[in-house]
Amino acid sequence: MRAVIQRVRNASVEIKGNTVGKIGQGLLVFLGIGREDTIQDIQWMVEKVINLRIFEKENGKFNHSLLDVDGELLVVSQFTLYGDCSKGRRPSFTDAMEANEAKKLFDLFVEKAKARIGKVESGLFQSFMDVSLINEGPVTLIIDSK
Repeated sequence: MRAVIQRVRNASVEIKGNTVGKIGQGLLVFLGIGREDTIQDIQWMVEKVINLRIFEKENGKFNHSLLDVDGELLVVSQFTLYGDCSKGRRPSFTDAMEANEAKKLFDLFVEKAKARIGKVESGLFQSFMDVSLINEGPVTLIIDSK
């Protein structure tokens, strides 16, 4: 499982002009699910994301997690994180999990996050989405559960 995590002042996701998810201060997570990912990867990633100390307080150091700052979470499915661009000019997505199975794990990620965080929003799985954000810092990290 791969995640691109961005610390944001705010973020939103729209589908055909309709806002389907919107948060204030917190994290925007682009989540890619690989062929070999399991429920254990979901649990590991949820815990990593919500406990990652990437928020600053008075001393300017990354000492606080999403939980500590009462932040919000926006999760957007992103199978293209498994794009292999090493050969040719078109990415191969053979390492991404098949859509029906990936949707189950994506939904489980959102469900588990909602059990831990006050506000969790998400995009719509397998939809063309417009994502807007104000990246705070900027702070952007890439995490892989493997």
